[in-house]
Parts: sequence; C-alpha cells; structure tokens
Amino acid sequence: MKDNMIKTDICIIGGGSGGLSVAAGAAQMGAKTVLFERSEMGGDCLNTGCVPSKALLEAAKIAKTATHGNPSMGITPGDAQIDFAAVKAHVRDVIAGIAPHDSEERFRTLGVNVIKAEASFTSPDSVTAMVDGKTVNVRAKYFVVATGSHPVAPPIKGLEEVAYFTNETIFNLTEKPRHLIIIGGGPIGIEMAQAHRRLGCQVTVLEAFAIMGRDDPELVARLMSKLRDEGIRLIEQARITSITQKRGSISIELAEEEPVEGSHLLVAAGRKPNIEGLNLEAARVKYDARGIQTDNRLRASNRRIFAIGDVAGRHQFTHVAGYHAGIVIRNILFKLPAKIKDNAIPWVTYTDPELAQTGLTWNEAVSRFGAGNVRRTDWELRENDRARAARRTEGLIRIISDNRGKILGASILAPNAGELIHSWTLAIEAGLKMATMASAIAPYPSWSEASKRAAGAFFTEKLFSPRTRKIVQFLLKF
Repeated sequence: MKDNMIKTDICIIGGGSGGLSVAAGAAQMGAKTVLFERSEMGGDCLNTGCVPSKALLEAAKIAKTATHGNPSMGITPGDAQIDFAAVKAHVRDVIAGIAPHDSEERFRTLGVNVIKAEASFTSPDSVTAMVDGKTVNVRAKYFVVATGSHPVAPPIKGLEEVAYFTNETIFNLTEKPRHLIIIGGGPIGIEMAQAHRRLGCQVTVLEAFAIMGRDDPELVARLMSKLRDEGIRLIEQARITSITQKRGSISIELAEEEPVEGSHLLVAAGRKPNIEGLNLEAARVKYDARGIQTDNRLRASNRRIFAIGDVAGRHQFTHVAGYHAGIVIRNILFKLPAKIKDNAIPWVTYTDPELAQTGLTWNEAVSRFGAGNVRRTDWELRENDRARAARRTEGLIRIISDNRGKILGASILAPNAGELIHSWTLAIEAGLKMATMASAIAPYPSWSEASKRAAGAFFTEKLFSPRTRKIVQFLLKF
C-alpha cells in the first residue's frame, strides 16, 4: 500500500449541488468524507446555471415593468435606463452571496476533507489526483460520482471558427449584444432569449426541432405567442447549413430561410456528462454516451460506486441531483435499499409566464394508457380572480388523471407556475385523487386557488348532469 494513501468511508467526486449534499450529510452523520472538486465549489448551478440565470431573469422582469409600464392599470411606460454591465454585476453579487454556503471553508468546518483537484480511478476502490505537484491517493469504502455535465456544440460547418458563448460563459459578457442569436430552443435558450430581449437586445432563436419539445405543446404554443409579442424571433425546424463571422458580425445560413445576421451567438443545444478523465474502466464501471449506467438505487456496475445528478444519465436538474443525494445517503450510511422514483419529477422554465411540468404530459399519458383511460382537465387563468387582478390571464392549468381521478401529471403556464407545481408533485407522489385536491381549502384570492378549481372541474360534468338533478330532486322530497 502506498504511504500517502488516504483511507476514508466515502469519497465524492464533484462539488456541485448533489456532491455537496452528500458530503454535508455524510460528514455531519459521522462518516469520514473526502470531496474532490477540480473547479469552482457549487458547480454549474451556482456559478453558470440556475443562480445566474434566475438573477438575470429577475433583472429583465424589472426592466420590462420599468420600460413598458402597464397602461391597463394606469401605469404609464417610463424611460428606464438599462446598464447592462451593472445588470451583470448584480448577477455576480447574487452568486457571491450564496457562495459561502458552498465554500471549501464551510465544508472543511463540517469535517469534509476537500481536495481541489481532478480525481481519476486507479482501481475499483481507489482514486488519484495531482495536488501542487504531488500525488494524492484515496481509498474509500464507497464512491459517489457527481461530476455533472457540460454544454456541447452541434456539428455545424464553421461553428468552431466562430466566437460563441455557452451558459458557462454568457454571464461574463458585460457588453450588451445588439442582436443575440441563440442556437437551441430548450429551457436555457428560451430563458436567455426573454432575459436579453427585455434588457434591450434583438433576439433570434433557432431550434432544429420543436421549441420546448418536452413540454405540453399547447402550453408551449401560448408561451411562444407571448415571446413573439415581446419581439423575439423564433424559428423552429431550423436547418443550419453554415456559420461565418466577419468584422464582428455573425452570419448563419439556413436551408429554408433567409440568413440570420447577429452580433453575438449563444449555443444552448445540449449537454454531455462529465466522464472524461475519470478512468471508469479501472473502476469497472459501465457507461455510455448518456453517462454512468446505474440501477434504481443509483449504483454503478461496481456496486460500491454510486452516480448522481447529470452524470447518472437521467433528468438534468439541480433538484434531481439533491434528490439523488438523499437516496445515496440512505443506501450508504443506513444500508437501506432506497430506490429512485421518477413518476413525479417536476421542472420549470422560468420565463414570464413560467412553464412547469410534473408527472406525465397529456401525450405521454395517452401513449402509455390509451386515450380512453385518461382524462385531461383544464382551468384557464382567466377564471382566477387573482390572475384577473394582476391582469395576467394568459395561462392555463392542465391536470392529467385516470378516469377515476387518480392524478398522473400536471402542466401549468402561469406567472407562478414554479410554485403551483409543487402541490401537484406531492399529489402524484402520494397517489392522491382529484377529490382530495378539490376539497382542500385554498386562500382567496390566490394563484393556488386555480389549482383547487382545476381539480374541481374534473367533477363538473358529472356533478351537474341530469342524473344528479334527478337524485337531488328525489332526496329533497324527504
């Protein structure tokens, strides 16, 4: 055995959301814990993902209110001045405010041995890393790989010769783009499109397939209409043939459209798991293009190695990584055969209005159970008094259930969809029916009342049917 071998109970590779959750929990519950992080603590979520994007979107929302006002409420538009560099300073300040919670110092205080280096496996139970020119070896009873993912560029002619941004670099841009072209119409691309448009940029989004393809198509269509009303150009089924850059201008040739000219380019067309350099073969861990292959307990082919978050090849969300962390802690520390459940994974695109989904979409439910065995119950926000008071009636709550009312999914387009979706996620996880949601008391007037009314709408046809009228008339005779 090597003299410089560190022995530990748990070794975590990756200091993002999932890895930090495992490290904090394990160390505070008495497990000897080593954490490797090759870059910034907090990972993508804190530094280049969730936190900066939401900070930018909040600034953009304020800019929209300041510059457009609300004439329908008697608020006249103003002449707001947008300082793009100051907006980005706000984003950095938000990151800096959260960073101490994810810092090396905090985790060392918790008892975690933090090693700022890139680790790679040398055997099924050990890893190695170079720290300040010296080799550090760690042998552990268990490993948790939480290395996340990174943005990838599609194979487009000329793209490699063009200066472009990804989500890892766009937040460092302090110069306001004249015209931002975005390749990719998923959540990242659409959020950045609305944020930059509201901050005064011209924006074009190019999507090779359908924009927001994982979400309910009808709700996506409503969101796209809103984005177009704000001046964002959206091109679906875009076939890019080549990209060139001359004198600070980027030109994108399209097969069936006129060329798109812009000043800046953001590529948000997909992500790949961070598995390069891990030397997974030495650890006897199977993997593919999606990431490390795991069972429903998140164990790799080497049963003492777990994979969580993006690198596990499942849903790529920060909250899923945190959920995975809890599964792993129960398996490793308490020897409980905890298994993941993916029937109620929520996600939110934080546009304005927000688009949220949990459980099955309508199309997924029909495909899985057949159209005759599922029901779709819609409740328009124009029927909600809080939405009317805010003059935000463009949204919709859509609930998917079986014919007996068991809740299978929810799709919501609303200003607060990210908050509304949680109750439906809980309902699915608990196996609740529409009757339970309809009978719960909701404060009035509130956005959450729309969820209650959506559940109540499931019973409208039967409740006010001729048969029910006859039953009531009969009972009133007594």
